This record gives sequence, C-alpha cells and structure tokens, in this order.
Amino acid sequence: MFAKRLLQNTVHHSQQNVQHGNLKSEDLDLRVDIHYGIPSTASVLAFDSIQRLLAIGTLDGRIKVIGGDGIEGLLISPKQLPYKYLEFVQNQGFLICITNDNDIQVWNLENRFLACCLQWESNITAFSVINGSHLMYIGDEYGLMSVIKYDAEDGKLLQLPYNISANSLSEAAGFSFPDDQPVVGILPQPHSSGNRVIIAFANGLIVLWDVSEAQISFVGGGKDLHLKDAVDSDVHDDTFEHHLQGKEISAICWASSDGSILAVGYIDGDILFWNTSSIASSKGEQNGQNKNVVKLQLSSAERRLPVIVLQWSPNYRSHSDYNGQLFIYGGDEIGSEEVLTVLSLEWSSGMETVRCVARVDLTLTGSFADMILLPTAGAAGGNHKADLFVLTSPGQLHLYDDSILSTLLSDQERKQFACPVEFPMLIPTADPSIAVAKFSVLPTGGNSSKVLSEFAPMMKLGTTPTPGYQDGSVRIWDASYPVLSLICFLKGEVQGTNVAGSSAPVTTLNFCWHTLSLAVGNECGVVRIYNLDGSSDKTNFHYVTETKCEVQSFPQGKGPQYKAVFSLLKSPVQALQFGNCGAKLAVGFEFGRVAVLDVTLSSILFVTDSVSSLSSPTISMSWLEFKNVRNLVKSSKHSETEAAVKPEEEILFILTKDAKIISIDGCNGKMIHPHPWHLKKEETALSMYIIESSFSLSELNYEEQLEESGKDTTAKSEPELAASITGTEHLFSSETASSQEYSLDALVLLCCEKSLCLYSMKSVIQGKDKTIHKVKHTKPCCWTSTFKKEGRVCGLLLLFQTGDLEIRSLPDLELVKESSIVSILRWNYKANMDKLMTSDNAQVALTSGCEVAFISLLAGENDFRIPESLPCLHDRVLAAAADAALSFSSNQKKKQGTVPGIIGGIVKGFKGGKVNTFATPESNFTLLESKFLKTPFKDTTQNVINEQKDEELDIDDIEIDETPPVTSSSSHEAVKTKGEKETDREKLLGPLDDSTPRLRTPQEIIAKYRKAGDASSAASHARNKLVERQEKLERISRRTEELQSGAENFASLADELVKAMENRKWWQI
Repeated sequence: MFAKRLLQNTVHHSQQNVQHGNLKSEDLDLRVDIHYGIPSTASVLAFDSIQRLLAIGTLDGRIKVIGGDGIEGLLISPKQLPYKYLEFVQNQGFLICITNDNDIQVWNLENRFLACCLQWESNITAFSVINGSHLMYIGDEYGLMSVIKYDAEDGKLLQLPYNISANSLSEAAGFSFPDDQPVVGILPQPHSSGNRVIIAFANGLIVLWDVSEAQISFVGGGKDLHLKDAVDSDVHDDTFEHHLQGKEISAICWASSDGSILAVGYIDGDILFWNTSSIASSKGEQNGQNKNVVKLQLSSAERRLPVIVLQWSPNYRSHSDYNGQLFIYGGDEIGSEEVLTVLSLEWSSGMETVRCVARVDLTLTGSFADMILLPTAGAAGGNHKADLFVLTSPGQLHLYDDSILSTLLSDQERKQFACPVEFPMLIPTADPSIAVAKFSVLPTGGNSSKVLSEFAPMMKLGTTPTPGYQDGSVRIWDASYPVLSLICFLKGEVQGTNVAGSSAPVTTLNFCWHTLSLAVGNECGVVRIYNLDGSSDKTNFHYVTETKCEVQSFPQGKGPQYKAVFSLLKSPVQALQFGNCGAKLAVGFEFGRVAVLDVTLSSILFVTDSVSSLSSPTISMSWLEFKNVRNLVKSSKHSETEAAVKPEEEILFILTKDAKIISIDGCNGKMIHPHPWHLKKEETALSMYIIESSFSLSELNYEEQLEESGKDTTAKSEPELAASITGTEHLFSSETASSQEYSLDALVLLCCEKSLCLYSMKSVIQGKDKTIHKVKHTKPCCWTSTFKKEGRVCGLLLLFQTGDLEIRSLPDLELVKESSIVSILRWNYKANMDKLMTSDNAQVALTSGCEVAFISLLAGENDFRIPESLPCLHDRVLAAAADAALSFSSNQKKKQGTVPGIIGGIVKGFKGGKVNTFATPESNFTLLESKFLKTPFKDTTQNVINEQKDEELDIDDIEIDETPPVTSSSSHEAVKTKGEKETDREKLLGPLDDSTPRLRTPQEIIAKYRKAGDASSAASHARNKLVERQEKLERISRRTEELQSGAENFASLADELVKAMENRKWWQI
C-alpha cells in the first residue's frame, strides 16, 4: 500500500511539473503577418491620388490597403462592424473611417495602427474631408453640420465649436427650413479651400454655405420650378412644371471643374444639374422659368431605380470646364439588368441645356458595391484621363481603363460591353483555384537554401508556401519577406510526353530538402517527382507504370527538372511522405493501398494490398528508423513476428481514415504486427504525429502506471519501485542516445474529430490501446497541426468546424489558449478550410475565397522580418517632394501664371495625380480653422478681428522701422485703403516713396517720443528698442538662410521624387 501511495504521489508531482509542457499562454501571440487578396465582404473604396493607395473597407471591420510594387496591408478594427465612410487625408498618411455605430477612426498608415477614435453621439449621414487639411465636415440625422479636426501631434480628434443647423440656415436665408431633415450630402466646393461647402438635405434642399462670409451663397430645391428636360441626345424646347417639394436626394457630386455645376440624384431616378453660380436661385424664385436647373433621365419608365452613386470626370480634351463624363449607378428602369452607366455630356454656351453625346452601359460581374475614379496622368500636352475601379460582391475589383471607356463612348455602332481588367492576385486562388497547399521551412544554411536562392537571388529564403492547383500546376513562393516572390512555376503536363492524367487536380505535396526533391500527387493517381537542383544538364526522366519503365529525353533547361513520373494505380493520391534520407517515397492512395518508391533508381519497391479491411483512405504516413526492434517484438504476445524487421531498416507507420495505424517494414512491405492498431471506439481520424519526448515515460504514463501498479504492487520492493519511476532517462535530450532508443521512446499523437489521444511508441507497435493522455472535444475538429519552439515540438493547433481555434501544449495536451478565425481574420468557417497550410515554425497559412493570410502563433518570433521588411504604406520622401512641388508651383503660378515645365513633369509623374494647382498648404488653413473655433452666427456683420498673437516670421512681412503714426487731416499723402493689396515689387522692396517729406508737428513728435519718467527710464527704453531691432535683424538673417537652403534642396528633393516614382508603379496599369 505504501508503495502504491508513493507511486501516486510521485506521478502527481511529475504531472504538476509538466502541467503545460514547454508552452505557456504568454508564449503565444496570434496575429496576421501577411494578407493578400480582396476580402469577400468589401463594400467601400477610397483613394490617395498622391501616394497611389487604394483603401477598401469591409462589412466586418477590416480595411485592405493596396499600392504598387506588391504593397498590401490589412488593418483590423477592434469592432466587427461595417464601414460606411472611408476617406484619405491626402498625402498625409492618415485614413479616416466611420463605422455603422458612428465611431470615427483615424488610422496611421505608416505605422499601421489605430491612432485614435471618437464616438459620435448622433447618426452620421454625411462626411467629407477638406482637401489639404486635417479638417472634416460631418452631417447627422438631425440636420446639423459639424466640424472636427485631427491633431496629428497629440493623436486626438477634436470637435470644434463651429456647427450649422437647419434653424440657423432658416434665419440666414430669411425663410423657414424643415428642421427634421437629415444631412445626406456634404461637398466642399472645388478650389475654395473648404470655405464654401454644399449641404444637401434629404427633402431635396441644397445650400451652398460660405464659411468666411457666414452667409448662404446659393439655395436650390424645395419649391416649384420649371425645369429644362434633357433626355439622351435631344433637348426639347418645351418646359414642364416639376414639383420638387419632398423630392428626396440620394446622391450628389460636382459636375464641373470650377465647382459651378452640381449633379444631384434622387430616389425617383431623376438627375438634376444645379447651376450654383447663379444668384437668382438663392433669392428664391417662386414663379416663372428657372434657367438654373436642368433635368436628365436615363429611362422614360415610370418606375425607376434610385440614383445610388454619382461621380464626374472632366474631359480635358475639351476647353470647357463643364464637359465631361458622368458615372451613374441606378436611375434605370426597375427590373433592368444591373449596369454602371457612363454618359458623355456637353453643355451649351449659356449653361441652359446639356446634351448627352454618348452613352455606354458597363455590365457588372457581381452585385455592385462601390466605384471610384483614379485620376491618372496622360500623354504629353497636358491631356489627362481617369481610370475607373468598380467593386462588386463578393470581393471582386475590376479596372476599366480610360482608353477602353473612350473607345466605347466614341464607337456608337459597337455593342456596349467592355472587358475590364481584373485585379491581379499575387497568389492566384480562383483562376486557377487552389486544390491543396503545403507550407515548408528550408533548413537554414543548407544546400537547399543555396540552390533555391539562385532562382530568387534577392531573397533570403526561409519559408516556401507551395500551392497546388486544379489544373495540375504548382507554384513555389518565397515567404521570407512580407512581399512574396515567385520562385518557380511547374506545369501539370509533361512536355513532349503524353502522360494520362498528368494535368488532373493536385491532391497532395511533399518536399525533401535533403535531396532537393518535390513530389506531387493528383486525382488520377499520378505522382510527379521534380529535382529542384536544376543546375545539371540532364535531359532524361523516367516514366514508370505497373508494367513498364521508360526512359525519355527532352531538354528541360535551367530550373526544377522532371526526375520521374509514376502512374501506378487509378486512385487519387491522398498522402506522400519521403523517407528520412529522401531515398524512398511512400504513396498512400484513396482506397487504402500504399506504394513505396525508390527515388534514386526511379523504381517501385512494393505495392501493398489494402492496409485496412474496409479499404479506408490513407491520410497520413511517417517513417522511423529502428536498428533492432526484435526484443520489443518478443516482449509482446505475438512473438512469432520477431523476424519481421531486419537490423537498420525503416518502419513506415500508416494512418487510415477509420483511425487504424499499421506499421510495415519499409523494405518489403510486411506488417510488423499482424493486426492493425485501432481504437476501442470508432472514430474519424484527421492526422498522426510522431513526437520526440523531452519527458520520461514515468512522468507521462500516469494512467498506465496506476493500472500496472494495481495489478502487481506487492511484486516490487520499494527500491525497485523507486528505480522504475526515476530510472528512465530523457532520451531525446541526450545527443548520445542510440537510434533505437530515439525511436522506441517517441510519442504517437492521434488526432480525431472527437478526441485527441497520446500513446507511447511501444504501445502502438505492440498493439496496445493504452493512452498517456486523452482529450474529448465538445465540437467536431477538422484540422490539426503541431508547431515548434526553440527547435522542439511544443504545441498543437486545432481548428474546429465552428471556426474556433485551440492551442494545447505537448505532451500533456493541456489547453493553453482559445481563439477563432473570426476574431483573428474575420473569416467564417467554410467547408474548404482543409486548404490550410502550416510549417514547423509556428506559421499558419490559410486560404478562403480570394484571400490568403499568414498567421504567426508565437510571441517574439519574427520570421517575416516585421516591421523592417513590411512594405511602406506611406512614403515620406514622396509626400515631402509632392508638398514641395505643390508649394513651389503655387508660388510660380502667382508670378508667371503657369507651372514650369520641369515641375509639371514631376507632378504629372505621380501616375495619375492631376495636381490641383489651387491646393493650399496646411499652414494656409489657419484662417479657416480660426473661423471654426467659434460659432458662425454670433455677429455676421462684424469684420474679422485681427488677433494679437505671435506668428511665424515671413520675410515679406518684416518691418524694421516702427509703425508710422496716424497722419493728420492736413496731410496730403496718399494713403492705401486697408483692403488694397500690395504688388510683388512692393512686397519685396517696400512701398515706393513718391511722396514729399512732411514736417511733423510738435504735438506728433511729443506723442511719439515723449515718455513719462526721468532720463534713466528714457535711456532704458531706448536700449530695449535697440535690442528688439537687433533680434529682428537676427531673425531676418536666419529666415534668409532657411529660404536659401530650401531653394538649394529643392532640386535634390525633386530628383528623389523622380527616383521614387520610377520604382513605384500601380501594378499593371
């Protein structure tokens, strides 16, 4: 009894010592390192025209950012909610996003993190960023327009006091506005630097508000108007009365370059063009013909779809600011085919009519989600164009190039159908579709890394994801860096040889880095073996069937070469496994048979009968080497099989889907045990792992020890029992351990849908179903994988059919962490999740639809060299160069009226960024921001108050002398009015001294120079004045040096921009 208690206490103590094995929760950090592809839930688009970045918001709180040169990034919001607004702070490296619960988020693109959030109290119904600034307009459901600012230094969103309500607009306009209408659109007027903004209300009311003047510049809608009707190419002369009261607005956009024409789409399918430059409409015409509104209809049907999206692109081939293309989604007859309509519009000289000169309907490949125009630089001569991106569900992004649209619009006889360019996937997942994949790790410093680096000399190879496709092809990628590069592409068919079934879908893959071999199995039972060391000039390969072996010859060139093709059984290949030395290859087929091939001689060693009585598919295989297992076989009751294994031979362990494990001699195919090892209860097996044990069996085999000790407790003395507990060495941590000990002390982990079972190797070979540890699942498991830490297997990752993830430590199978695919990637579980790929260094690659993601499990691991190797989502050099170019061109425009050729060339080189020459630097928004720091309706008649505060010294504004005194009424000197502007010459050289000297009166001299106090105070005052003037001169000198340095650095800055843009391309556009 004492010995039994001693055994229990000792084993219990050992269990506590290895409670979590070598894995702890703090060792884990599940994160997405790399993501490729468009999410299937993509719904909204935004574009940075300078940085050339496309942002895609989703319905599940993700943001995909795409740029040139393979730049892709994924931002995941803490909230799993749809994004309804998405807009860049142009060229500043910030992305503003608004979720459905009105959470305003600012993302820092350079560092890829959420900089700040602001929860808005009301429902946001309109949003717009003032171009060139950090200021934003927000409209809500209560008809209130507010202003917020992002403070980049403090990383905070600030709500400014400025707001415009419907009531305040009623007072300013002089007639009543409904105060219960939400704001449905906010658009800053082009070239107004945010000072003038369109506010559109749901009931059809349109207001152009002037911030600087605090007044309404234009009012449209909400009253009876006579409209000009423009349908297709003919405009009728007759007019008709159209009632706008209650005509609900659904979309707005500017339809002219100067911001004078506003296009408004309505719920009933109408499109109205408002001339906002007219004063008559703001007066509120009630009767008579209104020449400021023109109506356009896409269809004459009574019931039409709402106009959901309106966007306009100017026609730079025309000299008019009003001619261009209007892109429309909606407005057609209900029940018609879903299309995106493009109209080419021309206005009459009097802006009274608009003519549709061409129309094209773009057929969509899926359900429409969003569209965006990408302005791009055209050919020489200043012609510009705009390409069109169309986003459809699920996650399909198509490009319509301007040349395609121009051809369709100009060719009226051609069918109105365009073939867009599909967004190119770096790793193809749909065309062709991935059938299976494997994620492998190259041995560091080995020959394999050296050889493959010849195919990708710029990469430091480490991990190689290798997907196999439905067309039989295989692609090998280098994933050592976040931007993947293709190492090689292997076609399914064999060149010059007719191999039946060679192009069938790939079903399994296996690498052997010792011999640089790749084995590919497919659905037709064909196994292709490649030699990845393509340096040799061999032209022969072997074509082997059950009855013959042919040696064929054809030139293969440099790169991976065919070594052999095996076509043995007409059954899908389910598993491939190279032997430990790479000389043998085990092939498991779907109906349970196994073949072992000699890779070196390209021959067949043997083909077994079905290893399972029910011909269950082979799903996993593992090789182990035994120098002598005879004693182990003798110790079992089936001692007649002691000659089954010869010294220094390999044993192949085979797992079938019905959870049976068969061990056979890898030389002749004979079974080690006459009967397959199996569970007591029927299970569906998923995988099998043979694990090195860093623990003694006495520490692990708790259940077996209790069972044995209960049977024969009295047969052992206490010293013998103690020896049995502590005598087993940690064989796998010993470098001198023999191969026999290494194999026999291994652990076998069997993963099934309903359970996990850990066995000793001895139990499996002897046919005993005695578990060391067992875990029952509460939900069906569908996939498993082990991973290593510091070179030793430490954990098991499990994926369940619910999408949940578990990480358990090895060998005790204790639960360490729980998560889910939804929480990490926002993916829902699908039936094709068996396309998972994994490697031994705690990296998991997943494929779902058009998305491919790479997840790291361990904290502190950085196999992808992040962040130093992450592609930059915000280019500081490009941003600085663009700002300098815009600032310089703006100054030159003031002096010359045109942009110099070299600067224009640099700016146009942004690949599409038509530079807004009216763009205002951030510093020039100071006045506008000062307006936003107070409410607009306190006193609309007062002039702007000049606030006394320290400002940055400008060389043009420096005055050395004191401010001249106010002249007397007798003075005949001409005085400039306050509002008159100085010329450039006056700014640079000072005002012209045309006036004759004037004798000052004694009173003026006394008022100017007489000071209260004695002579000492007067001297002190004079000394202070001299110090002040000296400081002013020093500031002038420093400012002059800064301007001179800036001028010298501008040329080098422009050169950096040119170099950056030469390497920065928008994929294949």
